[in-house]
Amino acid sequence: MKNIKIEFTNERIIPASGLAVVGAILGKSDFVKRCNRMDVTRNRSQHQIKNGDIMLTYIGLLTMGKPAYESVHEFDDDQEFYKYALGITRGIPSEETLRQRMDDIGSSLRSQILSENIEMLRSNGIVPGRLPNGYVPVDIDVTPFDNSKTQKQGVSRTYKGCDGYAPIMAYIGTEGYLINCELREGKQHCQKHTPEFLRETIRLCREITQEPLLVRLDSGNDAAENIGILIEAGCSFIIKRNLRRESKEEWLSMAQACSKDVQTPRDGKTVYIGSDWKSVTYKTEDSQEKTVTIRTGYEVINRTVDKYGQFLFPNDIEANTWWTNLGLNDHEVISLYHAHGECEQFHSEIKTDMDLERLPSGKFDTNELILELTIIAYNILRMIGQESIGRRGTETKHKVRRRRLRTVIGDMIMMASHVTEHARQLIIGLGRSNTWRYAFQGIYAAFADFHA
Repeated sequence: MKNIKIEFTNERIIPASGLAVVGAILGKSDFVKRCNRMDVTRNRSQHQIKNGDIMLTYIGLLTMGKPAYESVHEFDDDQEFYKYALGITRGIPSEETLRQRMDDIGSSLRSQILSENIEMLRSNGIVPGRLPNGYVPVDIDVTPFDNSKTQKQGVSRTYKGCDGYAPIMAYIGTEGYLINCELREGKQHCQKHTPEFLRETIRLCREITQEPLLVRLDSGNDAAENIGILIEAGCSFIIKRNLRRESKEEWLSMAQACSKDVQTPRDGKTVYIGSDWKSVTYKTEDSQEKTVTIRTGYEVINRTVDKYGQFLFPNDIEANTWWTNLGLNDHEVISLYHAHGECEQFHSEIKTDMDLERLPSGKFDTNELILELTIIAYNILRMIGQESIGRRGTETKHKVRRRRLRTVIGDMIMMASHVTEHARQLIIGLGRSNTWRYAFQGIYAAFADFHA
């Protein structure tokens, strides 16, 4: 076995060439110019570094899956390339300047970031994918961020039993583009402020698509106010019902008497599927009360014998019910709600692939800004992943609908390259051993040409 000798070289070998694609996507955004004109504090340090440069630098770090402030030092050894790739005008901030300016900006940019996200998706020709039935899914869910053993503002006990935050996320399309999010204290009930969040999310969805929306919510958001908002907005919905004080035995009795769809998948297990109708009263925005009759789909499972053959006494009764205004059959409604669980995968990609579960700041407003910038960074990675599907060198044995963000970060963003300058052009050289080089070339050309 030959020994490997390690030498240092002065050649410009960049470990994160994919930031050039990130810069191409953000290239002609007015968001950066608006940030530059914003005066967040009179006494800010490093006046020569603009707010837009701060935002671009941090979005670059997020797309690398490195949200910690100290990760900015990875740009130190070749700042000229990273400035050029991301479109930074003045300079890359130091760790201290980045931290201080993010604290100064805080949550003041929420509306601008949400608007920029919509504009970025539209300007790059992104159309949220539809379900086979023609609806565009909008999945809204709360996911705890474990920030145990910290003294950060807003960290408190979540419903998962850990100390942390409980942000609410909204995804659109079958690809799972992030359309809205809101950082919340861990102890905050998932329904608190959700009506306002729901109205805002519907408005943002309407700005990117005019196709019919299917909004899916968990039982924590089973509230008449939410149903009223969705009905008044003309949205279809599936909301898991909270049984509260309703008796499972009564649901079983009703199902046994009324259900025409009875299945016995094994001995000792009977499944009743059907629909009922219940009245719901809600208040409109002008405080008028309305009462409507809503379809209530149900799936009641009665187990007298468990899967191991053990007889159960009393019987194990499971009652799952949903509010819906869809005209589809009961099995389709149940299947569509089960597909709502896919948003747990999206949560996982944000928390693990982008390493954002433990937010880096001790200030709540700063962490809120970081989570809002995550919307843009997450969607950039998702766009790159979707654009890579089917390109030369990225073929897979099985059909791929969506690339996981970890794959995009590892194979596209963190792609090493040899950088040279010639005839006033910056040239990124990709090695012949990298099978993703053709995909990288095509994706950069696709987004750069789209902006041209």
